[in-house]
Amino acid sequence: MDIILTNTGKRYNREWIFRHINYSFKSPNHYAITGANGSGKSTLLQVIAGAVLQSEGNIEYAEQTQPVMPELAYKEIAFCAPYLDLIEELTGLEFLQFHKAFKPLKFNETDILQQVGLAHAAQKQIRYYSSGMKQRLKMAQAFFSMTPVLFLDEPTSNLDEEGIALYRQLISTQTKEKLVIISSNEKHEYESCGEMIEIANYKI
Repeated sequence: MDIILTNTGKRYNREWIFRHINYSFKSPNHYAITGANGSGKSTLLQVIAGAVLQSEGNIEYAEQTQPVMPELAYKEIAFCAPYLDLIEELTGLEFLQFHKAFKPLKFNETDILQQVGLAHAAQKQIRYYSSGMKQRLKMAQAFFSMTPVLFLDEPTSNLDEEGIALYRQLISTQTKEKLVIISSNEKHEYESCGEMIEIANYKI
């Protein structure tokens, strides 16, 4: 899926977070959104995903040149971010089974948990997961969703060196045919990206 921004901007009250973004995200490529902490990287990613409404301009989605209605674009997008909540009453296995009802998964749930190092915690409630385990589960549902678009916001937050190595492996093996957009200040998170969008260029 391709995503086209035309004169897109977002403001809260009277403060513009960004303005006048004209950009085309083409699949299957990797893009990075970079900028200082608090500069609006996450807001831009959420606006592109359709989770937050832009204040001006347009966002278009197209799958093989066929338009996708904005209200249906979420079906084509998988999202991983440290601030997204998990259903902590569920086990890891139940969470992936629940997620599968909305977005099909590339492999069965048990295999996915094995691949992200959570097989031992498959039957444990998520409330008892460490922050790193929760981030691995968020990566699992995002990377293995059968969607053409993957959005990653600070994807290695709370991960140790082994978790960061897992992230790099997933980027290498699971995203070759996807449009990937990564919001990050950490170079190891966006080293796969061929194009950078510096959000400071869209401040007024």
